[in-house]
Amino acid sequence: MPDEQMAGAGSASVPSGGATSAPPVPPVAPRPLDPIDRSIIRLLQADGRASIRSVAEQVHVSRANAYARINRLIDDGVIRGFTARVNHERAGQGASAYITLKIVQNSWRTVREKLRELPGAAHIALVSGDFDVLLLVHTPDNRTLRELVLTRLQSIPEVLSTRTLLVFEETDLLDAGPGPSGAPVIAEE
Repeated sequence: MPDEQMAGAGSASVPSGGATSAPPVPPVAPRPLDPIDRSIIRLLQADGRASIRSVAEQVHVSRANAYARINRLIDDGVIRGFTARVNHERAGQGASAYITLKIVQNSWRTVREKLRELPGAAHIALVSGDFDVLLLVHTPDNRTLRELVLTRLQSIPEVLSTRTLLVFEETDLLDAGPGPSGAPVIAEE
């Protein structure tokens, strides 16, 4: 892997023709992560474009060791991919809300697929408690948010009720800022 960027790491190629004929592989028990693995994960969460060299230097291992560990974390499914963190307000999505939904029993898969199609849907979770689903959305403004809730969400037959919680301010814990040296803070465990 080139030393410069991690962004393309772990992308699996699919053989031509799409699916393979191999039987599904049963899930493997998670492998325990050591402090170096956890530090690598935190570094890549803070900067998914960090170079192998940079990661290796910050966790005090060789480049070959860092490369092998990152590939193992990808192969084990611990690291699912690399992405950009977006400032939604700067991207024209100034209204954010968590929306709770009560849904018809046993309709989770159907509802999840319909929620995935919603413009601005950022996170969907099946949860326990007083409601069934927690949905995070980002929209350009409150009028668009209102339309999304009153027209799109409440028209889904499996949705029994919704409650909208406007986000006034949020803090991304991965953006906690650099340490004194300008590098992300990595806690030793």
